[in-house]
Amino acid sequence: MSLLKRIEKGIGQTGNTREPSKPSQPTSNRSKSPETQIRRAPTSTQKDAFKELKERIQDKLVAELDPAMDISRTDEVRRTIQDMYEQILTQENIILSRSERERLFEGIVAEILGFGPLETLLSDEAVSEIMVNGPEKVFIERKGKLTLSRVNFENNEHVMKVIDRIVSPLGRRIDESSPMVDARLPDGSRVNAIIPPLALNGPTLTIRKFEKDPLTIDDLVRFGSMSNETAEFLRACVIGRLNIVVSGGTGSGKTTLLNVLSSFIPEDERIITVENAAELQLRQEHVVTLESRPANIEGKGEVSIQDLVINTLRMRPDRVVVGECRGGETLDMLQAMNTGHDGSLTTAHANSPRDMLSRLETMCLMAGMDLPVRAIREQIASAVDLIVQQSRLRDGSRKVINVTEIQGMEGDVVVMSDIFVFEQQGMENGKIIGRLKPTGIRPKFYERIEAAGISLPPNIFGASGRF
Repeated sequence: MSLLKRIEKGIGQTGNTREPSKPSQPTSNRSKSPETQIRRAPTSTQKDAFKELKERIQDKLVAELDPAMDISRTDEVRRTIQDMYEQILTQENIILSRSERERLFEGIVAEILGFGPLETLLSDEAVSEIMVNGPEKVFIERKGKLTLSRVNFENNEHVMKVIDRIVSPLGRRIDESSPMVDARLPDGSRVNAIIPPLALNGPTLTIRKFEKDPLTIDDLVRFGSMSNETAEFLRACVIGRLNIVVSGGTGSGKTTLLNVLSSFIPEDERIITVENAAELQLRQEHVVTLESRPANIEGKGEVSIQDLVINTLRMRPDRVVVGECRGGETLDMLQAMNTGHDGSLTTAHANSPRDMLSRLETMCLMAGMDLPVRAIREQIASAVDLIVQQSRLRDGSRKVINVTEIQGMEGDVVVMSDIFVFEQQGMENGKIIGRLKPTGIRPKFYERIEAAGISLPPNIFGASGRF
């Protein structure tokens, strides 16, 4: 008889037995009988017994494993753990059904080699984001919608153990003196963790998963994120070495779009990427990836994004790709765009292209330079050629809603012109129906695209004839 079956019979590890069952009652009244309550009572006992068994076997496995074993050789370690697992079950005369045996083994392997209860969610390709709000509430995002998963942790210490396993290999730390951290998983997925005393619900972990195979521009067109015309236009803009800022809110898909745009950079150019946590998945051969570093426990050794951008300009880059501009590094990025590093790309948070200009001004002022606003606006108007606005719509879909050219200055105002605008046509089965349409305006920088040897058909911009 299996362990779980024995628990259901009342022969758990406590050794208690169940009261004799009462005579059967009619089917119609059975749901209200005390017998039903007795059957449901052992549920918590069943979980506790299974948890205790798992911990006991896991501790024994960890104690017997060779400390010199190379954990990176996952298949070999997994086989070793399975052999030892079977031996322990035999030695202790623990009888489990096949499903119980497999579930217990997978849980133990996830704790030893992986990220514990999160392993099932990380392996589920339909899950795009994981949010751990303390040990008992793990939310997931599927197709843009948030739901509460069935996964949970044992306690706060269990969550902390998983967080530490994520951040330790990166040389980062999280404790009461440094209760927040940005990190990444081995596959590039973005991780943020914040713990008590700042997080009152317990250790909080947010994981934004990355596709194992990076998305392409064709995927974005197929998903309805943009039109074919827009995709062809953006490809030409990157090859033509235009400076592009991808704008959008949190979770709108900015980094994904930046990754796709970066894939258009020719193979014979030197690309240097600068990020807080390395997420970009560029496939070109000549790529140098730089990652910022937080201060150590003594408050020293911090290397900021701004420091890296300044250093990047000494590394002979053809293209500079900054994962996200958040502060004073924006001024250095604009200066790089203005000093011969055409074709640079970055992202920033904003709700519209016009808001993006205001954000760029604010972030330049964060550099600590006492610059007049007009001088900053002139820098922006001269450096940035195109703003691509990404948005997450009400139905959870992520779409490009504006492709806007920065044309220059008129007085103290930066002049902008929309090249493509998303037009919503209605709702169907809870999904927003619409299309990114050309406005009919040809961008002023089109000559630079032509100079790169690229010719776009007039219908891309909504024109019927030749330019």
